[in-house]
Amino acid sequence: MRYLPLTDQCRETMLQTVGAPSIDDLFVDVPEEARLDGPIHGLPMHASEMAVERHMVKLAEQNMPATHRPFFLGAGAYRHHIPASVDHIIQRGEFLTSYTPYQPEIAQGTLQVLFEFQTQVAKLYGCDVANASMYDGSTACWEAVAMAGRITRKKRAVISGALHPHYTQVVKTMARVTDDVIADASPSLQGAPDIEGLVGRIDDQTSCVVVQYPDILGRLSDLSVIAEAAHEMGALLIAVVTEPVALGAVKSPGEMGADIVVGEGQSLGVGLQFGGPYLGLFATRKKFVRQMPGRLCGETEDADGKRSYVLTLATREQHIRREKATSNICTNSGLCALAFSVHMTLLGETGLRALAAENHRLAAKAADRLAKVPGVTLLNDSFFNEFTLLLDGDARSLVRRLADEKDMLAGVSLGRLYPDEPGLANGLLVNVTETATDEDIEDLARALEEDLA
Repeated sequence: MRYLPLTDQCRETMLQTVGAPSIDDLFVDVPEEARLDGPIHGLPMHASEMAVERHMVKLAEQNMPATHRPFFLGAGAYRHHIPASVDHIIQRGEFLTSYTPYQPEIAQGTLQVLFEFQTQVAKLYGCDVANASMYDGSTACWEAVAMAGRITRKKRAVISGALHPHYTQVVKTMARVTDDVIADASPSLQGAPDIEGLVGRIDDQTSCVVVQYPDILGRLSDLSVIAEAAHEMGALLIAVVTEPVALGAVKSPGEMGADIVVGEGQSLGVGLQFGGPYLGLFATRKKFVRQMPGRLCGETEDADGKRSYVLTLATREQHIRREKATSNICTNSGLCALAFSVHMTLLGETGLRALAAENHRLAAKAADRLAKVPGVTLLNDSFFNEFTLLLDGDARSLVRRLADEKDMLAGVSLGRLYPDEPGLANGLLVNVTETATDEDIEDLARALEEDLA
């Protein structure tokens, strides 16, 4: 591919076309204090490839890899064992180089993979149809809210206080330019979710109710009660699942009346990867399919009667006119979707249920052991593989001490997730998957005993 740099005349022509006097005028929405006024401080203007590699390795060594120590982090990103065969398969040339089926008639392999991925997500979520993936769980959550607004023609979204705060922030950010009203709340530190309080916030102007399952504190709810209340007011129920492995053990949101189910697919096949790239999952009822964002791959027959795959629905702005698109931020995370699908295929239904059962067994064992530590109280009445502990002391500082002194990642403090909520500062969110050993659990318990003594 030739490299064709822009000339000054090219830049001038483009600026005139968009009506901007200068390039700086394209960045007026960025706060002035956030803009660079020169080269990045401390960075050399040039360096050799070897020097850059040495420097980057040194920076990487400051990280604390999840695989090298007791690891109990969760809160929307989960460490699971990923079979080596997943990485082997997704790095095959025919998968690694194919991404988006812009010319679907010659991308049958890509379309078949996405079709099978959709089938797995739909069955997992208990829905009729799923799209061909999205960026990540948080943007999928916003897309669901926007979709509910199109269906109900209402502009008020009721957000559970137990939805992951980062998801809530994404929804509120996007709603700034759509004039949607986001009625959010803060989580309450109680053993079971406040379903009655959530239902009480639904009115006849509500487009949707957004709940997380299991929620940010690890608690499980009967979504059918919320679904019934939402439907009585003409609203939709949106369920957010950040840990898909949980659905190998608990009833799916679709079975309990959820109209749209979205979430993060990272924990199956993708890995932690220091925060991305991740994988947005999106499923809904068949009657809402034309309002679903993203792409939908379908199965049909060609002129010779052979099975073939097509791009059945493509409602993003690159496929149809921008003003008629259901979304202008969605895409399919093709390689991550493939990794998810390969991992799911290797597990099968029996394997997924077994994996879920082992996760819950270890989490229950850890919760019982940690609850015996003086100064520790288990909050949850129910959980899958993640639960909240209430400590006699600030949880965020404890997490830092254990990382520095014990080489241990003890969990995610609620103070980190909710820095403006001092009442949550003593909460510690602990996640236990099949990668945790009995020794890891005992090490955490002893570390808490020493620190809280």
